[in-house]
Amino acid sequence: MTAKPMGKLYTICEWIMKLAYINLLWILFTVSGLVLFGFMPATVALFTVVRKWFMKETDIPIWKTFFSIYKSEFLKSNIYGLVFVLAGAMLYADYYLILNLDGIIRIVTTSILLLISCLYVITLLFFFPVYVHYHLKFIDYFKYSFFLGVLNIHILLLVLLGLVADIFLLLYVPGLLPFFSGVSVACILMSSSILIFQRMQKQETNNVVAE
Repeated sequence: MTAKPMGKLYTICEWIMKLAYINLLWILFTVSGLVLFGFMPATVALFTVVRKWFMKETDIPIWKTFFSIYKSEFLKSNIYGLVFVLAGAMLYADYYLILNLDGIIRIVTTSILLLISCLYVITLLFFFPVYVHYHLKFIDYFKYSFFLGVLNIHILLLVLLGLVADIFLLLYVPGLLPFFSGVSVACILMSSSILIFQRMQKQETNNVVAE
């Protein structure tokens, strides 16, 4: 009777250690790339490992997998990161331009900018899950990420609720930040995205059978 609870406790402790370890690697490699150049490849490596875990590949060598992905994706992922940075900078600049407007023009342009900003955030949220799951052309990663969120609003809302709860917990217990800040977000986004991927695959299979 004692063996099973002890076995479950060991498994839980093992996964806590794995999550903390991969998060520390994410922070270390982000910093080693001076943050600006390290964030994208480190985050791609993080999502790759998390995806493998959700796909039942739980025995992968974490360090070897993470480091291999970090090196191979360093340049390519930073190019995608540059696109997001430039797009974000343009939105930020547009915000300050709008402050100089008055009346109905300001209201309309602000509404449009808010809508575009929401679509930008949606694309960014689902970019990493799409990037590590599919092999696509350059622009298609952005298109798939965008449509993945927009066409699955109910899951997007659950993702946002999960992220808010996660951020609240991390801020409430700041000691968790070094160990679970990045990996907790990756788990929320990757698990939700895999659910969408599986539903899409099932629909495609059903359509093929129907034809």
